[in-house]
Amino acid sequence: MKVGRRRFWYNKPMIRRPKNLNLLTIRFPLNAVVSIQHRISGMFLFLLLPCMLWGLQASLAGEVQFQTTLGVTRHWSFKLFLVWAAWGFFHHFYAGVRHLVQDVRGTGGLHTARISSRLVLALVAVSVAVFAWSLW
Repeated sequence: MKVGRRRFWYNKPMIRRPKNLNLLTIRFPLNAVVSIQHRISGMFLFLLLPCMLWGLQASLAGEVQFQTTLGVTRHWSFKLFLVWAAWGFFHHFYAGVRHLVQDVRGTGGLHTARISSRLVLALVAVSVAVFAWSLW
């Protein structure tokens, strides 16, 4: 065990521990995964907003543009993209509700946080499956 310089505000010597910088070897708890996915889905929805507004503007520009936009939305790749966007929306919504409930009621412990994380993932899976089924 290597000992570094002493800090003047702390009586014990610093211990130089090895640092693990490879994020792929770290096993995150389910709570952390849901929280990280909440942030990623929020960023995804924010970046998707200009594309949605452009599509709305293109569909409202005239009859020909509306028919063109309608043709694009019927393609299977666009439907697959919509299912992916629905995952982002549903995950951000349910995880956001989970965070709000935790803020209002308190965390309630690690067991409650794990259950609510599993509930969020289950609700997202069911919602995306229902959305995909109704889309096709």
